Amino acid sequence: MLDRKYIREHPDEVREGLEHRGDDVDLDGFLELDAEWRELKSRGDDLRHERNEVSRSIGELKQEGKEEEAQEAIERSSALKAELEEIEERASELEEELEERSLEIPNVPHESVPIGADEDDNVEVRREGFENLRELPADVVPHYDLGEELDIIDEERAAKTTGSGFYFLKGDGARLEHAIMQFMLDVHREQEYVDIFPPIPINSDSMTGTGQLPKFAEDAYKIEGEDLWLCPTAEVPVTNMYAGDILLRDDLPLKHQAYTPNFRREAGEHGTETRGIVRVHQFNKVEMVNFVEPEGSYDRLDALLDEAEEVLRRLELPYRVLELCTGDLGFKATKQIDLEVWAPGDDMEDGPEAGGRWLEVSTASNFEDFQSRRAGLRYRPERHESAEYLHTLNASGLALPRVMVAILEYYQNDDGTVTVPEALRPYMGGTEVIEGHEPVGESALGSGERD
Repeated sequence: MLDRKYIREHPDEVREGLEHRGDDVDLDGFLELDAEWRELKSRGDDLRHERNEVSRSIGELKQEGKEEEAQEAIERSSALKAELEEIEERASELEEELEERSLEIPNVPHESVPIGADEDDNVEVRREGFENLRELPADVVPHYDLGEELDIIDEERAAKTTGSGFYFLKGDGARLEHAIMQFMLDVHREQEYVDIFPPIPINSDSMTGTGQLPKFAEDAYKIEGEDLWLCPTAEVPVTNMYAGDILLRDDLPLKHQAYTPNFRREAGEHGTETRGIVRVHQFNKVEMVNFVEPEGSYDRLDALLDEAEEVLRRLELPYRVLELCTGDLGFKATKQIDLEVWAPGDDMEDGPEAGGRWLEVSTASNFEDFQSRRAGLRYRPERHESAEYLHTLNASGLALPRVMVAILEYYQNDDGTVTVPEALRPYMGGTEVIEGHEPVGESALGSGERD
């Protein structure tokens, strides 16, 4: 959350940030409540001081034999106490309301973020890997059809066991997923990330600490009858590991990576854009979470982006880098940069000239102290100095299903097989080509795929 003092002292900057985001938060209402709260706190301090003075005078008046005046002082003290209790009760109500409203105010965009209304105004920074593209089939088969033909992706059976928006990976499809995951973890270990394997259910305090609640409650899966949610991203448990703690300067930068399954309700609309495993309710991801000193957080953002890019470079997948505009900026972030991998199987209007489409596989984000204030993440610059809020950042390293989509489509061969990227072959027992396997069951006989 934003510091209430910052909002109070820089209302024009906050208001401008809200306008650039296209957010309709009632900032004026918030400031009015804050002004009333401060007035009550000041009045309460005055009453408390006056009551203390009156209380001290009672004994003196009694010693001087001024019983009538002492009684008046006692009555005045009681009246002050009643008024003070009323003021404190109202101030407490306002404090609670201000806290709730604070949780709904988004972060202020960094001055370097391009101003724009939506994703159409995002700025393409550069493209990588398009200079020496591998030779593709004349007609690249989309991953959802190819996965079915190779019998490595099975959405139909997943719909039967769970529902739409889920899928089975089978045979070499499952092996490829495991290979990508382990490969990513190894790359980030080289970059000095410490592995974390967090719990998957997380409580509401943790969801609030990183900014998923209250704004994005409808996108998350709540466990009925429990104060627990299924993990929407490893950012939540990993960031909240240190909630309420005070780290030391020597601990920073602290770099953690975590693989988790992630659960989100946002499946998008039906159609080509969401067919297959691009938009699903459950997906695997390796997340990188950074805790840093404030003055170094934007240099760390650049380094974090490079660390995520390294995965794509080693997989030799073409991609582009996008700087998100204010209207597409996430609720919690001051600045965000997307990595979008090229998937050539489906031609989309906003795809590259070479055809296909872009798939977001990572967003590198700087939250500054927004999450730290919510979760109580602090560090002590020197042992004798007061603790300060640190800055948090994260990026996916990367979202696995979309990387798999890009591999199945970009590494596709004329005969319908898929070449395994060199970087992944050691993780697949030396397998160089995914050829698929025979479907099982009577349905395969009925389709004529088996004699």
